[in-house]
Amino acid sequence: MKTPQPLEHILFLDIETVPEQPDFKQLSEEAQELYAAKTAYKRKAENISAAAYYNHAGIWAEFGKIVCVSVGYVTTTSTGRQFRVRSFSGDEEKLLVAFKTLLDTHFSANHHRLCAHNGKEFDFPFLARRMLKHQIALPNVLQLMGKKPWEVPHLDTLELWKFGDYKHYTSLKLLAHFFGIPSPKDDMDGSDVAKVYYLEDDLPRIVRYCEKDVITLTQVYLKLSLQPRLEDHEIVSVS
Repeated sequence: MKTPQPLEHILFLDIETVPEQPDFKQLSEEAQELYAAKTAYKRKAENISAAAYYNHAGIWAEFGKIVCVSVGYVTTTSTGRQFRVRSFSGDEEKLLVAFKTLLDTHFSANHHRLCAHNGKEFDFPFLARRMLKHQIALPNVLQLMGKKPWEVPHLDTLELWKFGDYKHYTSLKLLAHFFGIPSPKDDMDGSDVAKVYYLEDDLPRIVRYCEKDVITLTQVYLKLSLQPRLEDHEIVSVS
């Protein structure tokens, strides 16, 4: 990598999403038809109905919603480096407004960057699309209209790892294993989020999982940029 971005300029983030409704039958007839059309190419290989495939709806902003956004950022204190982790969770519109306030207040300058794993394909566009769903004005770091590729303020650890190779997707869990970082997937993984949210009604568990992902994401970024990893005493949870 070239000289890395100053850590204080980067907001590391991860989002957790679920289908917008608990069950396919709760969608309107029009929404059911649109979901069936949207997923036809995916379902063809598995030969399953749109209803049976509805547990995957959380990966599309048109049919899913965000239940948690966790972020982490580096600050410098009198005792050294500190990595602060906080989350926005619950009602989607409220959490997006709170997240936008954080961005507008602390991460709106031209030198600021957002960082996520596969963020350019998933997290960043999902956040922007759901903000527009609620008619929330996009913060500067999510506003891409008219920007040239080199002006986009986004870092993506998946893209950094590819080194121009577009043949394979590499998960955050695999990169964590590769770099000897403890796996964040010790309690659940992304496929469990909808079940934990709708059937177990355990949002705090989802928040903990999302925050672990943010910490792991940051550790991977530090490895990719040849910087010292975070020590446990440097990580602080902020309510």
